[in-house]
Amino acid sequence: MSELPFAHGGAPLRGRLRAEVEDFFVDEQLGFEPSGSGEHWLVQIEKRGANTGFVAKQLASFAGVSERDVGYAGMKDRHAVTRQSFSVLAKKGVDTDWTRCAIEGVRVLSAQRHARKVQRGALRGNAFVIRLREVSGDRDLAAQRIAAIAADGVPNYFGEQRFGRGGGNVDKALAMFAGKRVERAERSILLSAARSEIFNAVLAARVADGSWCRALDGDVFQLDGRSAIFGPEPLGEALRGRVARGEIHPTGPMFGRGELRSTEVVRALESALFAQFPELCNGLTAAGLDHERRALRLPARDFRCDWDGDSLIARFSLPAGAYATTVLRELVAW
Repeated sequence: MSELPFAHGGAPLRGRLRAEVEDFFVDEQLGFEPSGSGEHWLVQIEKRGANTGFVAKQLASFAGVSERDVGYAGMKDRHAVTRQSFSVLAKKGVDTDWTRCAIEGVRVLSAQRHARKVQRGALRGNAFVIRLREVSGDRDLAAQRIAAIAADGVPNYFGEQRFGRGGGNVDKALAMFAGKRVERAERSILLSAARSEIFNAVLAARVADGSWCRALDGDVFQLDGRSAIFGPEPLGEALRGRVARGEIHPTGPMFGRGELRSTEVVRALESALFAQFPELCNGLTAAGLDHERRALRLPARDFRCDWDGDSLIARFSLPAGAYATTVLRELVAW
């Protein structure tokens, strides 16, 4: 991540991130309420120092169901305090008493009946409260940077979590594409890392030339806050104005099979960068993934920061699939 170009000029501050578990708080925003009836429980928990997979397994054990009967919208950081919801299939003939659920590092906040299993990706976004400690640097410049992030957002890079410890998931993906056998669950992680590496390279090129937040000929656009995409279409003042106001965002490629949707200048740029990753592109094509698009710009909703001595507390919300560290890197180096 440190090698990717910055949109706003580089971080004016330095500090410590995740010095304590409580410094990183995530509140999942599902975007829907429990239905109140149905064959599942919707269980909201708060966890400290526990990963999502571990919690899912423990909830299944407590409810007496298979781990396959537990659903959740997304993985959450282990080194954080997170509030997250799980669906758990209700065992027939059993009225589970969730107040008796005891899992290390986990507190059950609520449990209500729900009609369906929660699927991966089925969330509106996440709200964050993050404390950075021992922060030093130019506070006046930091105030300008905070205003720029709030107004313009940041490049929507995939964060370091996507690439595994030491960024090793891309090398593992290359080994997998060369014939190394991996478990099914790991295969999905490595395919995601390979696509993310290519996307970040395309986005980095557009950050470098300043086009990550403006329209180019041949761009495909995503509606703000929605998954719907449209274009390309001829550029005009109306379309450029919608991009400038943050109503729509230019997109970049999540590599896969088939023809690129982008055209003209954008297709030429994307195709040139694909040529730098032949093994990844060939492997992703062979894996049967289709081309998709992802917004190049990431709005940080309600972004604000407060000083507490030498600590900086950042509060903001992000859509699903976005990374808090991608926002913070534009302000603080750690």
